[in-house]
Amino acid sequence: MAMIYGFQIVVLLPFFLSIITINGVLQPKYFDVTKYGAVADGKTDNTRAFLATWKDACAYPGRSRFWIPRATFLLGSISFEGPCNGSMTFLIKGTLKAPTDPSKFFTDSWIGFRYLENLVVKGGGFLDGQGSSAWKYNDCQKNSQCKSLPATMRFDFVQNSKVHHLRSINSKNSHFNLFACYNMNISFVRLSAPADSPNTDGIHIGTSSKITISRAIIGTGDDCISMVSGSQDIDIHDVVCGPGHGISVGSLGRSHSHEHVMGIKVRNCSFINTDNGLRIKTWSPSLYSVASDIYFQNIFMRNVRNPVVIDQQYCPFPSGCAVQSTSAVQIKDVTFDNIWGTSSTKVALNLQCSGVLPCKNVKLININLAYHGPGGPATSTCSHVIGSSYGKQIPGGCL
Repeated sequence: MAMIYGFQIVVLLPFFLSIITINGVLQPKYFDVTKYGAVADGKTDNTRAFLATWKDACAYPGRSRFWIPRATFLLGSISFEGPCNGSMTFLIKGTLKAPTDPSKFFTDSWIGFRYLENLVVKGGGFLDGQGSSAWKYNDCQKNSQCKSLPATMRFDFVQNSKVHHLRSINSKNSHFNLFACYNMNISFVRLSAPADSPNTDGIHIGTSSKITISRAIIGTGDDCISMVSGSQDIDIHDVVCGPGHGISVGSLGRSHSHEHVMGIKVRNCSFINTDNGLRIKTWSPSLYSVASDIYFQNIFMRNVRNPVVIDQQYCPFPSGCAVQSTSAVQIKDVTFDNIWGTSSTKVALNLQCSGVLPCKNVKLININLAYHGPGGPATSTCSHVIGSSYGKQIPGGCL
C-alpha cells in the first residue's frame, strides 16, 4: 500500500508543478521597455515609458523581469519605488544615458530605487552619467548656493538585494549611493570617471548595515568607496582602486552624532596610483561619535601618495575651519594587518589622532611600505595614538 501511495505522489507531482508554472510562480514574466514606448535612439527621453513599465512590473505578483534590451536609451531622472508585489530583477542589457541639459539634472539621483526588497540589478549593461556636462557646477566648497548633482544610481531603504555585472562611467556625482539599506551585495561592477572629476565617489555608504562589496574595479576622481555615519557591518574584499582617493571611513563628526561606524572589514584589495590608500577621517571640530572595530588586511599599494592615514584634523575648505585638533570622534580598535607596496611620498604611514580623544587600541601588524624617491627611505608619524605594533615595521618608529 505504501508503494502505491508513493507511486501516486510521483505521478501527480508533475501535474502540480505544471499548475504552479501556469500560475506564474515558477516562470518569471518579462516587461520590455520598448513595448511601453521606449525609443532606442539615444535622444528621446524615455522616462515615461520606463515608469509605465515599472508600474506593471512592480504590480505583478510573481517574479518580474524589467527588461532593457541591447540598445541606447536616454533616460531622465527617475525613481523606481516599491514595495512591489513580487521579486524584481532589473535587467540592463543596453546603455542608459543621463541628460546633459542642466535644467534636467540638478537632483539627488539619476536612477533611484526606494522601499524595495529582493531586488536584483544586473545585466552587463552600461550606465553613462555624461558627467562632463555637470562637473563645472560642482563648486559647493566655495558656493553656498550650489545645487546638488545626481548620483548615477541611488538605493534608499532597499533590503536583501544584489547589484552585479554592471559598468558605470562618467558619473556626475557618486556612481552608487546607499542610504538606509540592509543586506546588500555589490559585486562584479566596474566604475570609472577621470581622476580630476570632482566628487565622483565609486560607492558611497551611509546609515546602512550588512553591505558586501567584492570583485570590483573602481577608478574615480574621489573615494573609490566611502563609508560615513551609520555604516555598520561592511565587508569589502577583492577590490582594485585607482585612480581615486582610496577607501575611506568618514568624514565623521560633522553631523549624526549617534550614528556610529562599526564593523568595517577591508581585505585583499589593491590600490594603484591613488591619492590615499586606507583612510579614516573626522571633522575638526566635530560632534561626538565613535568609529570602532575597523580591520584592514592583505592590502597592496603601488605608488600611493598616502598609503595609511588617520586624519582627525580633516577640513577640506581652503579658508580653514574654526578650531583645529578638537575632533570629538573616538576612534578605537583599528587594525592594519599585512600592508605592503610602495608610497609615492616619504611619509608612508600617518596617524594623526585627536588630542581630546586619542585613538585607542590601534594595531600595526607586518607593515612593509617602501619609498624610493628623494630623501628616502619612508618614514612614519603618529600623534595621540595608543596602540602596539607586531612583526615587520617598515617604516618603523610610530607605535
